[in-house]
Amino acid sequence: MAVPESETRLDEAALTSLLESGSGWVRDGNALTKTFTFKGFKGAVAFANRVAEAANTANHHPDIHLENYKKVRIVLTTHIAHGLTDADVDLAKRIDAVERVPPG
Repeated sequence: MAVPESETRLDEAALTSLLESGSGWVRDGNALTKTFTFKGFKGAVAFANRVAEAANTANHHPDIHLENYKKVRIVLTTHIAHGLTDADVDLAKRIDAVERVPPG
């Protein structure tokens, strides 16, 4: 099975743009991380579920950590590439978009 191109290459300019955008994503070695804080447990879990849906749609799956009952830490990396790829940058942007979805 062929590996999608988005999981084998990294557009450094796109990564730099994401990191410098003020969105809160941070490069941590071979990963991108960001922590989202919600008013409570229910909001954090709802967000984690939206991230899971976005990840399934993208066919790229992050580590999702629910911490201190109202924080969700996301860790993105492409395991097959042993580091960051366009798939991680693209999913980070999708995750930012689903954070802004009003509950309902």
